[in-house]
Amino acid sequence: MKVKCIIIDDEPLATRVIRKHLESFDDFDVTHTFNNPVEAFHLLSKGQIDLVFLDINMPRLNGIEFIRNLTTSPFIIITTAYREYAVESFELDVIDYLVKPISLKRLMKALNKVSQQINLRTESLKENTNDSHTTSSKNAHFFVKVNKKMVKINFDEILYIESLKDYVSIKTTTQDYITHYNLSAITKLVPEQDFMRIHRSFTISLQHVKAIEGNCVHIHDKMIPIGRNYIKEVKCKILSGFAT
Repeated sequence: MKVKCIIIDDEPLATRVIRKHLESFDDFDVTHTFNNPVEAFHLLSKGQIDLVFLDINMPRLNGIEFIRNLTTSPFIIITTAYREYAVESFELDVIDYLVKPISLKRLMKALNKVSQQINLRTESLKENTNDSHTTSSKNAHFFVKVNKKMVKINFDEILYIESLKDYVSIKTTTQDYITHYNLSAITKLVPEQDFMRIHRSFTISLQHVKAIEGNCVHIHDKMIPIGRNYIKEVKCKILSGFAT
């Protein structure tokens, strides 16, 4: 299965370079290119794009604000001439940060990260194909790779998932698990009706929310912040009894 990609960059030369490099990789298919982020919103809202190559300094809306306003969670590779946005970009869970001019070798490294995340997700889903329960069942589960073995984790035991850059920590009622995922990828593996991303660094289990205090949710013994771009939707969903 091909990875569907789009390129968002206001520099035609930069777009051509990325397209040319991607011709060397059969598994990656550029379906659209855009010279500003606003034009890409409609396509991304359909949830059919796997990977976005995104410039930062662009007219109308910069790449950072674009990410903050996304309602879907494709993999994102930043492509920019500026190094100073790297920390902020990784805090927003991008898969990689490439500084122009982008070499084929450096792009290959970024694509390997994407492929690894997709393979991990596929592997986890395959491990769960024999489960007779639906994802909303109390007994439903998934498998994640922890210390070179596939570990079964029940959805109803998960309290929250925290981003640790290229890894995530899955906090459960019994113990913590560290696995090589990014937060966007692993959030797609848990039931959407039972879990919610509330911050660039946290996805939570809605059933384990004890209270909302200010712009934080109380789960177990931890106060977890709600990101400013998530706060309206989070409070609405929690206070309405998790209605979708």
